[in-house]
Order: sequence, then C-alpha cells, then structure tokens
Amino acid sequence: MTLDHKKVWSLCKDFVKKSIDPMAFQTWFEPIVPLKLENDALTIQVPSLYFYEIIEEQYIDFVRNGLRQCIGAGAKLEYSVVMEKGQKRHPGFTVNFPTANRSDLRNRAVSPGKSKEEQPSIKNPFVIPGIKKLNVDPQLNPVYTFENYVEGDCNRLARSASQAVAKNPGKTAFNPLFLYGASGLGKTHLAQAIGVEVKETSPEKTVLYVSANKFQTQYTDSVRSNSLNDFLNFYQMIDVLIVDDIQEFAGKTGTQNTFFHIFNHLQQSGKQLILTSDQAPADLQGMEERLLSRFKWGLPADIQAPDFETRVDILKHKIRKDGINVSPEVVHYLASHIDSNVRELEGALISLLFLSTINKDEISLSTARRVVDKLVRHSQKELSVDYIQKTVCEYYGLDMDSLQSKTRKREIVQARQIAMYFSKNLTNSSLSAIGSKIGKKDHATVLHACKTITNLIETDRDLKSQIREIESQLKS
Repeated sequence: MTLDHKKVWSLCKDFVKKSIDPMAFQTWFEPIVPLKLENDALTIQVPSLYFYEIIEEQYIDFVRNGLRQCIGAGAKLEYSVVMEKGQKRHPGFTVNFPTANRSDLRNRAVSPGKSKEEQPSIKNPFVIPGIKKLNVDPQLNPVYTFENYVEGDCNRLARSASQAVAKNPGKTAFNPLFLYGASGLGKTHLAQAIGVEVKETSPEKTVLYVSANKFQTQYTDSVRSNSLNDFLNFYQMIDVLIVDDIQEFAGKTGTQNTFFHIFNHLQQSGKQLILTSDQAPADLQGMEERLLSRFKWGLPADIQAPDFETRVDILKHKIRKDGINVSPEVVHYLASHIDSNVRELEGALISLLFLSTINKDEISLSTARRVVDKLVRHSQKELSVDYIQKTVCEYYGLDMDSLQSKTRKREIVQARQIAMYFSKNLTNSSLSAIGSKIGKKDHATVLHACKTITNLIETDRDLKSQIREIESQLKS
C-alpha cells in the first residue's frame, strides 16, 4: 500500500497517542501539520522552535518508533518551523534516526540572525496589542507593602527572606523564594510586597505578578493561536516573576513543561522567581519531579496561622491605618474567635465598621458577636474563666480548691498559669478580672504567667503538646 505524508503522520500519531499523556499529546502533536514525504523523509510543520525542542527532548523516541513502523529502518524526520501564520518558514532541520546527535540538532535549531530593528515586537499576553518591555504593567496591588504586613512568630522567616529578596532580587540564595501556607495567611501580600519594593527602588526592572490560573489561560491561548514563542519571549524577559498559587499547575503537563523552560531561563539569567502555594514542595501532587526539585533550590518558607498576639497586632494595625476607634475588648474578642485566617479577621473588622456606620452607633462587643457568628462557619461557644479553670483542672486531675490555694507546688503553679494563659487569650476578661478569679492574683501576676507559658511553649515540647490538647478540649 502506497502511503502519503498525511497517512504516515496519522499512523505515527496513533502510535504516539498510545504512549504519552493525553494532555501532552493534544498540546504538542495536534498543532503539527505533515507537509511531504520524499525518500523516506517525512517533513512536518511545527508552530515554533520551542515545539521542535520539546519533541526532540521528550518525544523523539516515540516518533522514531512510529515512523520506523510505517516507513522502515531508514526513516527520517524533517522540521519546517513556522513562527506565526503567514511568516516564512525557516530552513528545515533533518533528523536521521540511526545516527542523529540530539545536542547537535538542538544547537542547529536556531533562528537566522536578525538585527535589533528586524526583530518582531514581543506580544504581551496581558494586553492587546503588544507593548514594549518597559511598559509592562506589574499587576501589583500598591496596598500590599512590607509596612502593612504585620510580623509575628508565624511568618518571621518568610518576611525576613522576602525583604532580603526585595533588596537584592536574583542575587540571594533565596531563588526561587517559595512561600507556602494555608489560604488567607498573607502569602499573596508578602509576595506582592517584594514586587512593590523592587519597583520603588529599581524602577528599571521588569516586575510581574501573575496567578497560576492566569498563566495557564495565557499558555492555552498561545498554543491555540500558534503564538507560543511570543508567550515564552515575554515571560523570559521578566526580571522579577511572581507566580501565585503554583499548585494549580498540578496535572497540566503542557503548562508545567513551558514553565520549566521559563524557570530555567530566568534562574540561569540571574532573575528572581517568587512562588506561592498552599502546600510545601514535598507535598505537592501532580507536579513533575524536575519542577519540584527546582522549587527546593532556594528557600521554602512556611507561613503559619497567627497566634493570639499576632492576631491582635494585625487588628490594631488596621485600626490605626483606617483611623477608627475600637475598644480593646472588641479587638480581643475578634482575635480570640477568628484564629486561623487573616483574611477572615480583617473581613470581620470591615463588616463591623460597616454595621456601626449604617447604624450610626459605636463598635460594641454585642455587634462584634453578631459579626463573628455570621462570618465564622463554626462559631466557638463563649468561654468563661471558670470554664477554663474547670477544663485545666480536669486535664491535670486537680480540684478547683487546689488551683485557688496559695500553694507553691510546681504542678499546681503551672496549671494555674496555664489557666491564666487561656483566659487571657480566649476570653474578653481583663487581666485584673482573670487574676481575681484565679487565686486572687493581681494583673502583674497574670501577665507574668502568660509570658512564662508562652516561653515554655517554644522550648518545652511536652508542654506544647499539652497546651494543644487543652485548647482542643476548650474549642470542641
């Protein structure tokens, strides 16, 4: 049976399709067009040099086996590279399967030299039409600055590393800087703060923030419109690239392949990458191992849920910034009952301000309770100092009279201090009120007890575990 170029390529594609990921096949093989078959050499048209490189690096073995089944052992493959629709083809690159040296082939796959004036303008996927490099909109929110980012034990490492990167992008050991943590803890704020500071101190640098979802959409559009080369060129000219929610690349082979090449180019060129994720690199699923290994090259920095003191500081910072008047009791109530998400914490304060404005009334504790009940999915029950004392005593097998006594036995003193610690963090009671209910102590004793337990949590692993168990019982 006589085979023409279309039939040969169709049979070859069927062979490749059975051997590789369906998404990879759709991305890298569907756009290819067979052109001719002469002297056992099949010529195929690919949309860009990048397509040529990907096929040579990752899929040439499958193509070789497919063509040999159709044509025979002497099968050859020639590429005709068309950068854009209507543009002249580059000279073909020939692959002789039995003797080809892939590194040599890749070295020959280079566009003919052009002067600066002859180079086509790079299309910016964020706007239509293309614009020059210096006019790239960084897509940053100017509100996200280091000044507006409250530091605590939960984020100190990440914040310090981010500031170091902002002062010297691409020149520190933190490249890439991989910020990870649960949703709503400030990853986006911190990542964008780097970009904001870089633009302020080095306005000549090209900074870009992009969500992983937006990057994925742009990539898909570029493949569909045969403009993948423009897409790559645009991202490879960025000086500081911030990609938010990188975990959304999971399972998207084509996007991961493209980002891998962008990552390599920027990293090797001394440019800075900042990535955010809801998981540590080691915990990400559906990502290529070569990408995961690169995510670990720099610094993976964990951002944890803020502790009570940090939550209070966050609220106080926003209150000062917005110039509003909120009582310490309301601040402590919000910080005690919204304990895992900074975004919800700030949202509660905004809702509170809105309600007080509408009602033309002060921001009261009762209003705060209503806001928390609506915002928090599982609103915690109101805790009292007495209930906390009872829970602590039951946990350590003590009676209430022992906690109220003046004894200096170590185990009772520590239980008393733990009760004071939880009462300060989980109730709206003042230090004086807490002291009067727990052993008739003054506010200074309560404050000392809270600092003592806070320090022990950081140094005593067993006590830290006990605190977590008691807190779980209190909030159950």
